[in-house]
Amino acid sequence: MKLHRIFAVVLRYLYLFKHSLDRLSDAFYWPTIDILLWGLTSLYFQKFTPDASIVVLVLMSGILLWLIVWRGQYEITVNILEDLWNKNLINIFVSPLKFSEWVLSFFIIGIVKAIVSLIFASLLAFFLYKFNLYLYGFYLIPYFILLITTGWWVGCLVAGTILRFGTRIQTLAWTAVALLSPFSAVYYPLSILPPWAQKVAAFIPTSYIFEGSREVLEKGYFDVNKVIVSLILNIVYLVIAIYYLRKSFNKILEKGLVKLY
Repeated sequence: MKLHRIFAVVLRYLYLFKHSLDRLSDAFYWPTIDILLWGLTSLYFQKFTPDASIVVLVLMSGILLWLIVWRGQYEITVNILEDLWNKNLINIFVSPLKFSEWVLSFFIIGIVKAIVSLIFASLLAFFLYKFNLYLYGFYLIPYFILLITTGWWVGCLVAGTILRFGTRIQTLAWTAVALLSPFSAVYYPLSILPPWAQKVAAFIPTSYIFEGSREVLEKGYFDVNKVIVSLILNIVYLVIAIYYLRKSFNKILEKGLVKLY
């Protein structure tokens, strides 16, 4: 594994980010809209009961933490699609770039853009609603790592599926991760879900993070066990997802790029 090759791929996507209005809007426009809409909604709830102040904390933390998951997944799937749209994937296949370097570059660019979007969105939430994401303190670090790891394995699964079936299913690049959100309990406790959905949520790593984050906000208690369970699930899913992506990659080498379009 060569660092200069990883850096080159990361730099390529950073240049694309800088010069693409679509990428800039995804990083700044949509988080702004979510924060405005959900923030105003939570302020409306406060008119009915003074206890509703916790609503602002729960909604804002949910929006900001989910942003990490979304960016981790988005940077894998959409960057692969970008190479497919521009018919640039053949250049990757014939270059000295290794599969591990290629995947790692997606992970790195996901971290970079997640940090950029998170800082922007958290500052916006603070100036508009006085919500301070950094009240989580040190706990924000394990939450960030686990949430972006979830984004990675979802991204690898979706990317592997796109490589197998082509751009006709490219809509998964934007919609797949949303399937996890109802079971992740981003804005509400798991207890309000029906029993069958709670059983599904037990296998979703993000459900433990969002449940744990609310405990920190409401009780000041950090549940290490939830973090450990989320970590184990994320590791298992990430290994499976990378293996699946590798198999899909090899399949395309056998079938030829023409099958992707």
